[in-house]
Amino acid sequence: MKRFSNILLFLTILLLITQNSCKENETFPVIPHIEYLGFMKLQTQAGIDSLGILRFSFTDGDGDLGYPSGSANPQYDLFISYFELNNGVLVPYITPSGDTIQFNARLPYLTPDIANKTIKGEIEDTLSINNPVSDNDTILFRIYITDRAGNQSNTIETPLINIIKR
Repeated sequence: MKRFSNILLFLTILLLITQNSCKENETFPVIPHIEYLGFMKLQTQAGIDSLGILRFSFTDGDGDLGYPSGSANPQYDLFISYFELNNGVLVPYITPSGDTIQFNARLPYLTPDIANKTIKGEIEDTLSINNPVSDNDTILFRIYITDRAGNQSNTIETPLINIIKR
Protein backbone atom coordinates (compact mmCIF):
# COMPACT_ATOMS: atom_id res chain seq x y z
CA MET A 1 0.00 0.00 0.00
CA LYS A 2 2.84 2.39 0.82
CA ARG A 3 4.45 1.65 -2.57
CA PHE A 4 1.16 2.56 -4.28
CA SER A 5 1.05 5.84 -2.29
CA ASN A 6 4.62 6.68 -3.33
CA ILE A 7 3.84 5.95 -6.97
CA LEU A 8 0.69 8.10 -6.75
CA LEU A 9 2.64 10.94 -5.11
CA PHE A 10 5.34 10.70 -7.79
CA LEU A 11 2.76 10.78 -10.57
CA THR A 12 1.07 13.79 -8.93
CA ILE A 13 4.38 15.68 -8.68
CA LEU A 14 5.27 14.72 -12.25
CA LEU A 15 1.88 15.99 -13.40
CA LEU A 16 2.41 19.29 -11.56
CA ILE A 17 5.87 19.73 -13.05
CA THR A 18 4.54 18.96 -16.51
CA GLN A 19 1.69 21.45 -16.09
CA ASN A 20 4.03 24.19 -14.83
CA SER A 21 6.58 23.65 -17.59
CA CYS A 22 3.83 23.77 -20.23
CA LYS A 23 2.42 26.94 -18.67
CA GLU A 24 5.75 28.73 -19.10
CA ASN A 25 5.61 28.07 -22.84
CA GLU A 26 2.01 29.14 -23.28
CA THR A 27 1.37 32.67 -24.45
CA PHE A 28 -1.91 34.38 -25.19
CA PRO A 29 -2.81 37.90 -26.32
CA VAL A 30 -3.28 40.45 -23.50
CA ILE A 31 -6.86 40.95 -24.67
CA PRO A 32 -8.99 38.31 -22.93
CA HIS A 33 -10.58 35.62 -25.07
CA ILE A 34 -13.58 33.47 -24.13
CA GLU A 35 -15.19 30.37 -25.63
CA TYR A 36 -18.61 28.88 -24.95
CA LEU A 37 -18.49 25.44 -23.30
CA GLY A 38 -22.08 24.68 -22.39
CA PHE A 39 -25.31 25.43 -20.60
CA MET A 40 -27.21 23.12 -18.27
CA LYS A 41 -30.80 23.79 -17.18
CA LEU A 42 -31.93 23.02 -13.64
CA GLN A 43 -35.58 22.25 -12.91
CA THR A 44 -37.78 22.63 -9.87
CA GLN A 45 -39.49 19.54 -8.47
CA ALA A 46 -42.55 20.55 -10.48
CA GLY A 47 -40.54 20.22 -13.72
CA ILE A 48 -40.24 23.97 -14.38
CA ASP A 49 -36.91 25.29 -15.69
CA SER A 50 -35.71 27.78 -13.11
CA LEU A 51 -31.92 28.13 -13.23
CA GLY A 52 -29.14 27.42 -15.66
CA ILE A 53 -25.41 26.93 -15.32
CA LEU A 54 -23.39 28.74 -17.98
CA ARG A 55 -19.87 27.42 -18.66
CA PHE A 56 -17.18 29.15 -20.70
CA SER A 57 -13.39 29.14 -20.91
CA PHE A 58 -11.04 32.11 -20.88
CA THR A 59 -7.45 33.02 -21.69
CA ASP A 60 -5.56 36.21 -20.86
CA GLY A 61 -1.93 36.90 -21.72
CA ASP A 62 -1.14 39.22 -18.82
CA GLY A 63 -3.48 37.71 -16.23
CA ASP A 64 -5.17 40.95 -15.22
CA LEU A 65 -8.63 39.48 -14.68
CA GLY A 66 -10.68 40.23 -11.59
CA TYR A 67 -10.16 42.65 -8.74
CA PRO A 68 -8.62 41.85 -5.37
CA SER A 69 -11.12 41.24 -2.57
CA GLY A 70 -11.88 44.44 -0.72
CA SER A 71 -11.08 46.51 -3.81
CA ALA A 72 -12.85 49.85 -3.86
CA ASN A 73 -13.40 49.47 -7.61
CA PRO A 74 -17.13 48.78 -8.05
CA GLN A 75 -16.84 47.88 -11.75
CA TYR A 76 -18.25 44.73 -13.21
CA ASP A 77 -15.99 42.67 -15.44
CA LEU A 78 -18.36 39.84 -16.43
CA PHE A 79 -21.25 40.98 -18.62
CA ILE A 80 -24.18 38.70 -19.42
CA SER A 81 -27.17 40.02 -21.36
CA TYR A 82 -30.53 38.24 -21.46
CA PHE A 83 -32.47 37.99 -24.74
CA GLU A 84 -35.82 36.46 -25.63
CA LEU A 85 -37.01 35.15 -28.96
CA ASN A 86 -40.05 37.29 -29.79
CA ASN A 87 -41.85 36.54 -33.07
CA GLY A 88 -38.66 35.00 -34.49
CA VAL A 89 -36.44 37.94 -33.48
CA LEU A 90 -33.98 38.00 -30.58
CA VAL A 91 -34.60 41.09 -28.47
CA PRO A 92 -33.43 42.20 -25.03
CA TYR A 93 -36.23 41.89 -22.51
CA ILE A 94 -37.35 45.34 -21.34
CA THR A 95 -38.63 45.43 -17.76
CA PRO A 96 -41.64 47.58 -16.81
CA SER A 97 -39.16 50.18 -15.49
CA GLY A 98 -37.47 50.34 -18.92
CA ASP A 99 -34.31 48.39 -18.02
CA THR A 100 -32.88 45.35 -19.74
CA ILE A 101 -32.08 42.17 -17.82
CA GLN A 102 -28.35 41.90 -17.14
CA PHE A 103 -26.50 39.32 -15.06
CA ASN A 104 -23.34 41.39 -14.63
CA ALA A 105 -20.86 40.32 -11.98
CA ARG A 106 -17.30 40.66 -10.74
CA LEU A 107 -14.75 37.98 -11.48
CA PRO A 108 -12.57 36.84 -8.60
CA TYR A 109 -8.97 38.04 -8.60
CA LEU A 110 -7.25 35.62 -10.96
CA THR A 111 -3.75 37.09 -11.40
CA PRO A 112 -1.14 34.44 -10.54
CA ASP A 113 1.69 35.27 -8.16
CA ILE A 114 4.43 34.08 -10.54
CA ALA A 115 6.54 35.70 -13.26
CA ASN A 116 4.46 34.32 -16.14
CA LYS A 117 1.04 35.93 -15.68
CA THR A 118 -0.57 34.06 -18.59
CA ILE A 119 -3.79 32.43 -17.40
CA LYS A 120 -6.48 30.16 -18.76
CA GLY A 121 -9.39 28.46 -17.11
CA GLU A 122 -13.11 27.88 -17.00
CA ILE A 123 -15.90 29.87 -15.38
CA GLU A 124 -19.34 28.65 -14.31
CA ASP A 125 -22.13 31.05 -13.45
CA THR A 126 -25.64 30.18 -12.27
CA LEU A 127 -28.35 32.29 -13.89
CA SER A 128 -32.09 32.65 -13.49
CA ILE A 129 -33.67 31.54 -16.76
CA ASN A 130 -37.42 31.66 -16.16
CA ASN A 131 -38.84 35.16 -16.55
CA PRO A 132 -42.22 34.91 -14.77
CA VAL A 133 -43.62 38.09 -16.36
CA SER A 134 -42.90 37.00 -19.93
CA ASP A 135 -44.76 34.49 -22.09
CA ASN A 136 -41.68 33.82 -24.25
CA ASP A 137 -40.21 30.37 -23.82
CA THR A 138 -36.96 30.71 -25.79
CA ILE A 139 -33.99 32.72 -24.52
CA LEU A 140 -30.32 33.35 -25.24
CA PHE A 141 -27.44 34.89 -23.29
CA ARG A 142 -24.63 37.09 -24.70
CA ILE A 143 -21.42 37.16 -22.70
CA TYR A 144 -18.12 39.07 -22.61
CA ILE A 145 -15.49 39.93 -20.00
CA THR A 146 -13.10 42.82 -19.47
CA ASP A 147 -9.71 42.95 -17.80
CA ARG A 148 -8.36 45.58 -15.41
CA ALA A 149 -6.74 47.46 -18.33
CA GLY A 150 -10.19 47.84 -19.91
CA ASN A 151 -9.61 45.35 -22.72
CA GLN A 152 -12.87 43.72 -23.78
CA SER A 153 -12.96 40.08 -24.85
CA ASN A 154 -14.81 38.72 -27.80
CA THR A 155 -18.56 38.21 -27.31
CA ILE A 156 -20.03 34.73 -27.20
CA GLU A 157 -23.63 33.50 -27.20
CA THR A 158 -25.40 30.47 -25.90
CA PRO A 159 -27.49 28.53 -28.36
CA LEU A 160 -31.23 29.18 -28.12
CA ILE A 161 -32.49 27.78 -24.82
CA ASN A 162 -36.08 26.49 -24.63
CA ILE A 163 -37.67 27.06 -21.23
CA ILE A 164 -40.32 24.80 -19.71
CA LYS A 165 -42.95 27.01 -18.03
CA ARG A 166 -46.21 26.17 -16.32
